[in-house]
Amino acid sequence: MYRALQLVLPRPSGTVRTCVLLALLAATGVAILELVREQTGTSGFFVGLGLALLPVAPLMAAFRWLGRAAPAPWSQLLFCFGWGACTAALIAILANNFATEWIAAATTDASAADHLGSVAIAPVVEESAKAAALLLVFSFRRRHFTGPADGFVVAGFTATGFAFTENILYLGNAFVEDLADRSGVLESVTMATFFVRIVLSPFAHPLFTVLTGLGFGVAAVSARRSRRIFLPLLGLALAMGMHALWNGSSQFGEHGFYVVYSCVMVPVFGLLVWLAVRIRRNRLRAVEGELALYAAAGWLGAAEVPALASMPARSLARALARRSGGRAAGRTVARYEADAAALALLRNRARRGGPVRERDFAGRELELLHRLWQSRATAGPALARAAVMEELVPPWFDPQDPNPDPAAARTDVPGPRRADQDRGAPDPTRGTGTGPTLEPAPGATPGTARESGLRRSGPWSSATPAGPASIRPCVLPGGDEVR
Repeated sequence: MYRALQLVLPRPSGTVRTCVLLALLAATGVAILELVREQTGTSGFFVGLGLALLPVAPLMAAFRWLGRAAPAPWSQLLFCFGWGACTAALIAILANNFATEWIAAATTDASAADHLGSVAIAPVVEESAKAAALLLVFSFRRRHFTGPADGFVVAGFTATGFAFTENILYLGNAFVEDLADRSGVLESVTMATFFVRIVLSPFAHPLFTVLTGLGFGVAAVSARRSRRIFLPLLGLALAMGMHALWNGSSQFGEHGFYVVYSCVMVPVFGLLVWLAVRIRRNRLRAVEGELALYAAAGWLGAAEVPALASMPARSLARALARRSGGRAAGRTVARYEADAAALALLRNRARRGGPVRERDFAGRELELLHRLWQSRATAGPALARAAVMEELVPPWFDPQDPNPDPAAARTDVPGPRRADQDRGAPDPTRGTGTGPTLEPAPGATPGTARESGLRRSGPWSSATPAGPASIRPCVLPGGDEVR
């Protein structure tokens, strides 16, 4: 029946979905603002707002750093933050209050209702509300959800927004309580709340939701339908369990909070930090390995590949472009870097057999290659110069030399091995059967693409500047072609 409805009812366009989501965020934002201000009072709201802002920028910067290898659009990240701060927070407050009041009325024990709501109701409601943002991105922006790193980033921004609103509420209520009791600064509830929520555990909500994000991220590169359903649910269950343990830590005795914090929260946080660094490093390696194949076919210069696989070199290339061509040139280099990383990860997913086996691989690859070719005149020299300055290529290598093989410039000095040679991968200019096969165009020499004529391929028009290679369909394990 669901498939029949899909055939009858047209799928909403991207513009319609965007307008609906923006309207939803605006409505929930106004509602949560008024609800929090009503509970904390105006003075408490502004005090809570000022204190809750402190951890937001560091957390967002940390998650953005993790995703810099293939950055997601800021609009997507801000949507996730807004969903956590507005929609998820509103759902959580209303649902938690309703459940707690219902339990208290049924049991006539307000204390037990509060405890049960904190340990059993809040983790389920809050993690489910935050997971809805991940599900939306996973469903409608699959192009930008390419692996565990994207799960980390999307979950982190969503949870940071949720924690921001929750901190305003807790800190604002604490300030109002201190005003009523006329407590001193050191003995104030505000100071204690600030120390626990802002100093000791600003990472608590991101830690929980990142477990859900990892489930979605691994599902994004999984070929089995069962895993694409099971892994997000497993991540969500782990997030709920960690959240329940954290909320119930005060019930484990006088030192229960400190035991859970030191024996569970800190080790899990350290493990996730290690995993994030490892995922980022592996992602950069994947970018280098896949782009080496395109460089061998002439789409990229030899020095561009190590530069695109190095975050310091990317930053330097943007700075060099801004210095010589202004902000517009810097933005062009940034788009070139993002498109190159997206191309590499697209090919990597196709090689591994993604969830839909990358049926749109050929069209998406041509689109990215076309965009790269349009920007290469500005970005290529900046990246090559950055590679030389960062010592990613031999010091004698001339970034203006069109020859893509540094070893050819100096026969007496061994040149760097390509990433595909290090991995033992076949030459990409020959049919491998494991990925898209790249063929130099007739009369084109790899590395001299700027001077060569290019074969028309795919949906390009005859007036479109062609690239130095034509692309065959990606042949995945099992013999299936990605069209």
